[in-house]
Amino acid sequence: MVQQLRKSITALVFFVASAGVFAQAPKTPIALKPDAPDRHVVVPGDTLWGIAERFTDSPWRWPELWNLNKDQIKNPHRIYPGNVIVLDRVRAQLAIAGEPGTVKLSPRARAESLAKQEIPSIPPSIIEPFLNRPLVIEPDGLEKAPTIVGTEGGRVILAAGHQAYVRGIAGSKEENWFVYRGGSALVDPDTNQTVGLEAIYLGSARVTRTGDPATVVLTSVAQEVVAGDKLVAAGRALPINYAPHAPSTQVTGRVMSVYGASRVAEAGRYSIITINRGRADGIEIGHVLALYSRGGTARDVSRTKDDPQATIELPDERAGLAFVFRVFERVSYALVMHVTRPVNPLDVVRTP
Repeated sequence: MVQQLRKSITALVFFVASAGVFAQAPKTPIALKPDAPDRHVVVPGDTLWGIAERFTDSPWRWPELWNLNKDQIKNPHRIYPGNVIVLDRVRAQLAIAGEPGTVKLSPRARAESLAKQEIPSIPPSIIEPFLNRPLVIEPDGLEKAPTIVGTEGGRVILAAGHQAYVRGIAGSKEENWFVYRGGSALVDPDTNQTVGLEAIYLGSARVTRTGDPATVVLTSVAQEVVAGDKLVAAGRALPINYAPHAPSTQVTGRVMSVYGASRVAEAGRYSIITINRGRADGIEIGHVLALYSRGGTARDVSRTKDDPQATIELPDERAGLAFVFRVFERVSYALVMHVTRPVNPLDVVRTP
């Protein structure tokens, strides 16, 4: 099981790991979309979020749609392509056709492994590269990291298969490393303090000879690697539960950046954003946050320019939803799942 998780997260199971998710369920009844279908046939490429989104504007509340309870979450519940999902409009609940009131499936013969067919919570291919890479480094975290001090044959730029010489990993038992270069500072817009450094992923390397310097070979390259670049231990892929749920308390934060884009870039659906709230603020993997465009100000044309009340504070406007998938101490990464208007740095995130 662990090995499969290391290779891919496309076999994410449909389950909740904590009964607390249900204790936090909103008090308001879940509302179905007026055009919600009576049934849906699951196809490859579907996600649990996407399926729930067909029936309601609150897709993170899927446990209520399926009427899951604390007993049912003791074992994984899986949905596969070919299953027919039916809607009970009276109860505002979903079920698998032929098994009303439950999503537990009976065993059935299949030509290939079921693990390869389970429907994931969110699109896994978008976030898979981000699951075991340390995207956020402490402000001085790379200063003492192992450093490439020389290259094979004096090369200026290293590609996959080239050797490099690294100082600072003598005595380490780690064999696999990521290669990084320090990127932009992540500045909390509320406090104006630097909360981390966005690390630029360059590639991966494997130690072939220990020592100081040690010899490494680049096993993959995403961007050019040069002398002076830093190494961070690769570690293991993270087996994470992606069950979406709203925070149990009121959370308010800001969008700090759109990953891989300029500071003025707008985020659309499936963009990855950084927010200025993390583990220290109670953020956890699976939290769903509402995105709001900042309201700004406007001038009341009915008043004179020198009237102190001529400037009006406009309300923030709901812009979409984001799904937290990676959490650090003071920073989190979220996948934008739904937008009705562009999302920009400094926009607001809140408990939906």
